[in-house]
Amino acid sequence: MFADKKVVVVMPAYNAEKTIRKTYDEVMAQGIVDLVVIVDDASRDGTVAVASNLPHTVIHTHPQNRGYGANQKTCYKLALENGADIVIMVHPDYQYTPLLIPAMASMIANELYYCVLGSRILGGCALAGNMPFYKYVSNRFLTLAENILTGAKLSEYHTGYRAFSRQLLERLPLDVNSDDFIFDNQMLAQILWFGYTIAEVSCPTKYFPEASSINFVRSTKYGLGCLWTGLIFRLAKMNLIKSPLFPGNRC
Repeated sequence: MFADKKVVVVMPAYNAEKTIRKTYDEVMAQGIVDLVVIVDDASRDGTVAVASNLPHTVIHTHPQNRGYGANQKTCYKLALENGADIVIMVHPDYQYTPLLIPAMASMIANELYYCVLGSRILGGCALAGNMPFYKYVSNRFLTLAENILTGAKLSEYHTGYRAFSRQLLERLPLDVNSDDFIFDNQMLAQILWFGYTIAEVSCPTKYFPEASSINFVRSTKYGLGCLWTGLIFRLAKMNLIKSPLFPGNRC
């Protein structure tokens, strides 16, 4: 609990056997997490076996690989069903440090923000953590384009370290989003569409062989999807088109 609010950490897992226990231990060491929700997207290793031995954990498995976005949809659904007031997504590959959980939870519990991102860009953490240079350049280009299209001023849209309030998650039309990696980007665009301010904290990150990554082809597809999402956002805001991603009643 934090300020009488239930804190649930969700972990969208895929082939995370080597790192999930270390991530979990550091998550629980923060002393404020009530429950961990792990959703395994048909891993081909021992992820589920390791997760099954972790206390204070709800485990759900997809019988077939459904994609990163579909995994998150299940994560947030289970977190809300288990009474979460604050939901924090932490990847189980130990790329993002769980040490920021108390800070992110505090910003939401005190109703300063409804969404907080752990940014790899703020403070120069990305390159210091060995982010591949081509990914860094792509990140900066896409973020610039998306800020122009959405009117926001985020340092990055592509971090996998995110905290949300229950109120925000219940408002977003997540079911219409992609089941693939572009889900992350669509979700942030929807938060901006409804008029919420997104906060960011500087987050050290690590790149190593066990850390999850997507190949060049999927990265290219993701990048094009980000630009398309931003364009749809802009056109919908100008009332030139209608999109289920960005329904009416925005702030």
